[in-house]
Amino acid sequence: MSNQRVSRRQFLNYTLTGVGGFMAAGMLMPMVRFAIDPVLKAEAGGDFITTGTAEDEITDVPTRVDFTFEQVDAWYTSEVTQTAWVYKDGSGKIVALSPTCKHLGCTVNWEGNPDEPEHFFCPCHNGLYEKSGKNVPGTPPTAPLDMFEARVSDDGILQLGPVVPNTIVK
Repeated sequence: MSNQRVSRRQFLNYTLTGVGGFMAAGMLMPMVRFAIDPVLKAEAGGDFITTGTAEDEITDVPTRVDFTFEQVDAWYTSEVTQTAWVYKDGSGKIVALSPTCKHLGCTVNWEGNPDEPEHFFCPCHNGLYEKSGKNVPGTPPTAPLDMFEARVSDDGILQLGPVVPNTIVK
């Protein structure tokens, strides 16, 4: 046994500090768990989103395809709708272009200007893109339209992935 005795004041000090620490930890643990739980949660699924458009519906004319997916921001889940211009090129490969203009981020439309048939048209500053997404020289866009990665599921439905730089424009 130790020769040093604990005074009544020290005993109360140690006991109250221990009980206070235990209570603080009990209150902080749920808050810490709430803050880090969305980060540690395992995600299911992949990067590709099923659009609901069948492969045999896609022609050589760009068609607007809208698709919806769930977006999770920490613990808040929302439904997001995006658009792609989808067509088959000369070799039968599916091309899915992003509708976002590279000039100011406006939305481009296929044949949106009657004076410019067979072109994507941006109404913000009369920007033009060719069918491949290449920006027409002399118009405001400075780069080609981006593309979505595209594939067809086993049941013949178009799936779109992340946006990537345009690979068909040289």
